[in-house]
Amino acid sequence: MDYEILNLRDHPERLERAAAWFHEKWGVPLDAYRESMDQCVRGGGPVPQWYLAAAGGAILGGLGVIENDFHDRRDLAPNVCAVYVEQDRRCQGIAGALLAHVCADMAGLGVPTLYLLTDHTSFYERYGWEFLCTAQGDGEAQPSRIYAHTWSGPCGA
Repeated sequence: MDYEILNLRDHPERLERAAAWFHEKWGVPLDAYRESMDQCVRGGGPVPQWYLAAAGGAILGGLGVIENDFHDRRDLAPNVCAVYVEQDRRCQGIAGALLAHVCADMAGLGVPTLYLLTDHTSFYERYGWEFLCTAQGDGEAQPSRIYAHTWSGPCGA
């Protein structure tokens, strides 16, 4: 493995670069990422959290955990969000390593069940996530899939 998985709460010096990277990938306002990441770094609770797969100064992938990933099932929380791996680094196990790390870390913080909203139909199942239901994403025409993962050991590759 030529990268490491980092908890942003342990690397506050990466906050600005991480916020810019996620903003570039997803188009969510930069200030929204900064605010969430600042809450992560300041602590006070298990949510929000942010994670990076990094090699040196480069971010190869990342994801976050927030209360709700912009959908109508507010009862299904917290949500893994913004899962992204750089295109030239896909199919190398980075997403699986991030998912395994977030599941273990959140369980250690007292959050054994995570939810995830996606349009993917089989990707997350490879990593032990189970389809739960559909939910209406904010501003979306079609419902998306919600997956759940309850910690009972490693999830991910």
